[in-house]
Amino acid sequence: MRASRRLAALAVGTLLLSAVGTAPGAAADPAPAPPDRAPVATGYGGAVATVDPDATRAGIELLRRGGNAVDAAVAAAAALGVTEPYSGGIGGGGFFVYYDARSGEVHTIDGRETAPAAMEEDAFLEDGTPIPFAEAVTSGLSVGAPGTPDTWERAVERWGRSDLDEVMRPAIRLAEEGFTVDATFQQQTAANAERFADFPATRELFMPEGAPPEPGTVLRNPDLADTYRAFARHGAEAVYSGPIAEDIAATVQEPPLDPASDRNARPGLLTTEDLAGYEAVDREPVHSEYRGLDVYGMAPPSSGGIAVAETLNILETFELGELSDADALHRYLEATKLAFADRNAYVGDPAYVDVPVQGLLSDEFAAERACLIDPAAPLPAPVPAGDPAGAGGGCPEPAGAIAPEGAEGTSTTHLVTSDVWGNVVSYTFTIEQTGGSGITVPGRGFLLNNELTDFNFAPAVAGDPNLPAPGKRPRSSMAPTIVVDDGRPWLALGSPGGATIITTVAQTLVNRVDLGHSLPEAVAAPRASQRNGARTDAEPAFVASPAGQRLAGLGHSFNPTAEIGAAAALEFLSRHRVRAVAEPERRGGGHAAVRVPSPRS
Repeated sequence: MRASRRLAALAVGTLLLSAVGTAPGAAADPAPAPPDRAPVATGYGGAVATVDPDATRAGIELLRRGGNAVDAAVAAAAALGVTEPYSGGIGGGGFFVYYDARSGEVHTIDGRETAPAAMEEDAFLEDGTPIPFAEAVTSGLSVGAPGTPDTWERAVERWGRSDLDEVMRPAIRLAEEGFTVDATFQQQTAANAERFADFPATRELFMPEGAPPEPGTVLRNPDLADTYRAFARHGAEAVYSGPIAEDIAATVQEPPLDPASDRNARPGLLTTEDLAGYEAVDREPVHSEYRGLDVYGMAPPSSGGIAVAETLNILETFELGELSDADALHRYLEATKLAFADRNAYVGDPAYVDVPVQGLLSDEFAAERACLIDPAAPLPAPVPAGDPAGAGGGCPEPAGAIAPEGAEGTSTTHLVTSDVWGNVVSYTFTIEQTGGSGITVPGRGFLLNNELTDFNFAPAVAGDPNLPAPGKRPRSSMAPTIVVDDGRPWLALGSPGGATIITTVAQTLVNRVDLGHSLPEAVAAPRASQRNGARTDAEPAFVASPAGQRLAGLGHSFNPTAEIGAAAALEFLSRHRVRAVAEPERRGGGHAAVRVPSPRS
C-alpha cells in the first residue's frame, strides 16, 4: 500500500509580509512583493497547506507557539477571511473534520448555514416560477445564518491548546497591516466589479480607488480586525448577538444599495433571533473502507462524504491498478456519474430528510451500481438513481428518479493542518459564489454568504430532499476527508469547487492509491468531473492527454474547463515526517509549509 509513497523532498520558501496602510481598503505605494509560494513542503512537527501564503504562515505561527492542528486550522481560516474574502470568512459556513491522535477517533463539526425561521418551501418562487438565479444570489434572500463563528469557537474550545485571543492574533494583525493583492484577487474583484459597485460598503472595501486594486498594492481591513477582536474576546456570541448581529440582520433585511443603483436586491428573512439560535452540530463522520484504508468524510447535509464513499465503493469492485490509465479513468468517470445520480435524489439535511446512508454505502448497492458500467462505452446520461433500500447484489436496470444537479457556487476554500502530536484537520469552508451575496455588512468588514441558493428553488423530483424549510441546512458538496491506514492518519485532503469538490477528492484519491502517483503528482494531475451529465467537464490538459483521447474514442464527450478545484492535502511519511501539498498553479498556486523543514529538503 505504501510502496508508491516516494518523492524527493522539495525546498520550502517563505517570505514574511509586513505591509502598513492608512485606511480601510487603501493601497500603499510602493508595495512589498507578494509572498513566495511553495506547493510542497516536507518536514517535522506539523504542517499547513492552504491557497494563500499569509494564511499558511498564520497556521505555522500557531504551531511554533505550541498550538496544535486545530489552533493552526482556525488561525489559517481566519487569515483566509482577510486574504481570500470572496471564498470564505466569518459570514459563511463549512465542515470541519478532526483526527484526534490520543483517541484515534475522527470527529466532525457541521457548521453549515441555516435558513431563517420564516423561510418556506416557496421562498425562491414568484408566481409559481423560480426567480432568476443571479438575482437570488445578490440579495438578502440568499443569506443564511453563518456557521463559521460557532465552528471556530467550538473547535478551539474542545480540541485546541490555545485560547481564541491567541488563535485570532495573526489574522487581526493581517487585517490591520494589510496584505498584498495578487493577480487572482484582482481578477476575482474585476469579475464582481459591477455588483460590488452597487453596495457602497463593498465598493469602498474592495475597490477603494473605484476599480479593482492592482496586483502588488496593499489592502487593509480595519473593520474586520475590530470584528475579529470582538470574536476573540467574546467568542461566537459576539456575532450571534448584540451590535454585530443587529447589523447583520439589518443588512439582510434591507440590503444597503447605492441610491443610484437599479439592482433588484431582494430583502432577506434573517433576523437576530435566527442568529441567536444558530448552533453548529457534532455529527458522526461518514466512514467507508477502500483498498484496506479507512476513509472518513462529512455526513449530510454535506453530500461530499457519501458521494466520495459511494464512488470509491463502486471502484473497489475493479482492480484499477491492473488497468491502463484510460480504462481506470473511464471507470472513475462512470462511478462518479452513478454516485451523483444517487446523491441528487437522496441527500439533504438529515433533520428534515431520511437519508439512506447505510444503503447508499453498502457493498451490495455498490455492486449493483458497478455492474452497470460498460468497460467499452459510457452510460447514457443522465442515469436514474438506484434503489439503496432494495439492494440485493444483483444487476437491476436503473429505474429511480432522475434529479438534476442544481446550482452550486464554486468559490470555496480548503485547508489541512497537522501537529507534532499527530492530530490532523481537514477543513472546507465557504460563502458560496465568488464574493458571496456581494453584500458587506457596513462597518464590520466581511461579506455575507449566499448559501441558501444551494437549495433547489423548485422540486427536482418527487419528495425532493433539498427544498427550503425553516431552519434547514442546504445540501453541500464540501468533502473534507481524512484517510487512516492501520489506525494512523495517512492522508488528509479536500478542495473548493462546488459540486466538482466531490470529483476532485475522488480523483486525487484514485491517483494516489490506485495509479501510483505521489501526492504532489496526484494533486497536480489534470482533472475531469463527471456529475451525471451528457458531457464531462475536463481541464484542457486532461482532454489533450493520451488517456483523454482514448476516453473520447470510447464515447466520452468533454466540456473544456480552465480549472477544476484547488486542492490542499498532506501525507504522513515514515520517520515522523509529513508532506504538505498545495496546488502548484490552480487559483494562482497555493502554499505549503512545515514547522521544521527536513534537513534533506
